Amino acid sequence: MNSTQSTATTNTKPALHGVKIKQRKGVQKATAKHEPEVFRDQLLQQLNTVEKNNFDEISAKLDVAGNTLEYRKYAETLFEVLIIGGIVEPGGIIDDSAERSSFSIFSAAEDADIIKQHVNVLNKLIRRYKYLQRSLEDTLKHVLQFINKWQSTETSKLAMATGYIITSQLTSVSVLKVLLKDYLVKDGASLEFATNVFRTILSEQSIDQFGKMLISSGMDSKLIDLFPPNKREEDCLARHFEAEDMKQLVGFHQKNLKDSVKGEFLVKLKDMMSEESKSTEVVTYVKQIMKENGLDEPEVIQIVWLSVIGTVDLINARPDQVEIQALRAIKAWATVLEAFTSSPKTEVVLLQRVQITCYEDAKLTKFFRQIVQVLYQHDVLSDNAIIFWADKAHKPQGKTVFLKQMEPFVKWLRENEDSSEEEDDD
Repeated sequence: MNSTQSTATTNTKPALHGVKIKQRKGVQKATAKHEPEVFRDQLLQQLNTVEKNNFDEISAKLDVAGNTLEYRKYAETLFEVLIIGGIVEPGGIIDDSAERSSFSIFSAAEDADIIKQHVNVLNKLIRRYKYLQRSLEDTLKHVLQFINKWQSTETSKLAMATGYIITSQLTSVSVLKVLLKDYLVKDGASLEFATNVFRTILSEQSIDQFGKMLISSGMDSKLIDLFPPNKREEDCLARHFEAEDMKQLVGFHQKNLKDSVKGEFLVKLKDMMSEESKSTEVVTYVKQIMKENGLDEPEVIQIVWLSVIGTVDLINARPDQVEIQALRAIKAWATVLEAFTSSPKTEVVLLQRVQITCYEDAKLTKFFRQIVQVLYQHDVLSDNAIIFWADKAHKPQGKTVFLKQMEPFVKWLRENEDSSEEEDDD
């Protein structure tokens, strides 16, 4: 073999017959970049053949299109088209050079019934393709980041739609946490949008239902954070929602705030008692909390009672030790209980709370009478309060058992009361 032949042989590249050449990453990305646009155009071909506001036909088209279009792969694009009318690009920009859908929440009339029908289309679509529900929530979170970019009429319609999406249980109230971003809060965009969402929800549900949704999503404690920093005060919140004719939301928030204070109060009080603080220190602390948070005696006495009974380890206590430990705790903190039962009403509230506690914890059920007697002996409860409870104020929970237990003691109190009246007559 001569040198020329050797060089030719060396430079010859091997041929891979029948082997598929893999695309370079750059080429793949460039191709993939245009795929959502292709999906959008195919979807628009289906939607734009339907007369506007023919919602049944739109639902039918979307149902059938799912057989040929890749809904699972392009779910975000699907919902952007149905909500915005096109694909949302970085920064919340919508490409005006591309065709916009005539069927979208942004293109709809600013009318609650029309918006509700748009959301009903989404609902039907998700019932047909259940895997799309998570994608709707993710898309909505993404879209809500740009509420400060669009026209007020568009954001108003989006807010109504979001409210109806939430009441339809297609997503939870937690989707609104996106609104807590600083750049949306500072110029009031978050507050205006959330107010419209809340108004829509309350047009469909009671405040009790809405309140439960707020609590379960963790948004109940975030309402004040929707306000710009210079307006982040309880008075501002109350004035704003009252002016928006949502006084019931203000009431829920104030009650929820008080319940939160009560929860923290209970934990602190139980810690003080467990650490065997002096009774005088506990009384001083309770009075301070009452003053700072506007709590009254009937509210406070229940918390004090739960703190007292909370110092007893009912879970690990032996059955023969439950009575001893419970009565010991009550005697130890009787002066604190007595300090906050200055009215007959409060005494009855305490007795009702004791009844519920003994009903809910089976280990205490048979010691109800003994507990009441100790409270009576330490001037926490009066004979009048106990008799009134037995006659009219007992709770339905376990009443047969507890009234039977209390029968001899109540009889003794009545006789004692009669004897006192006879002595007074003499």
